[in-house]
Amino acid sequence: MAEVIVSLSDALLKQLEQESFVLLSTVDAETGGPTTNAISWVYAVDNKTLRFAIDQRSRLIANVTQNPKVTISIFSEGSLHAVYGTSEVIASPLAEVPIKLVCIEVKVDTVRDAMFYGARISVMPAYEKTYDKRAADKLDGQVFAAMRKA
Repeated sequence: MAEVIVSLSDALLKQLEQESFVLLSTVDAETGGPTTNAISWVYAVDNKTLRFAIDQRSRLIANVTQNPKVTISIFSEGSLHAVYGTSEVIASPLAEVPIKLVCIEVKVDTVRDAMFYGARISVMPAYEKTYDKRAADKLDGQVFAAMRKA
């Protein structure tokens, strides 16, 4: 059985101080079934608090409003961690960002190593943005600055 801890490790905290690719799992407000989305605007405020930003038109907002329990799956050096927590919309819209985003805060309940026994992540997942790099870098900077202030 995987060890259960109640806060983010220092290594996960450091990783989430910069843009990271994570998977966000919620309960779908329409169907009641599980749903998972990839997000990259996620930021660790401290070992017990995460924030993420999403487009204000996203159905994720209805999902977390109806059922605030979420899981954020974080790929890390050698493993996959599942962060279970309770979410709350803290800014709508997120101030000082040129597009309409919503900032959601997650209070961490538990963190589990979710990698199956006898295996490790050998290559971290990577992604690339498919729009103008300068515009993406500028927007990312604005979003992360706004999440820190929210």
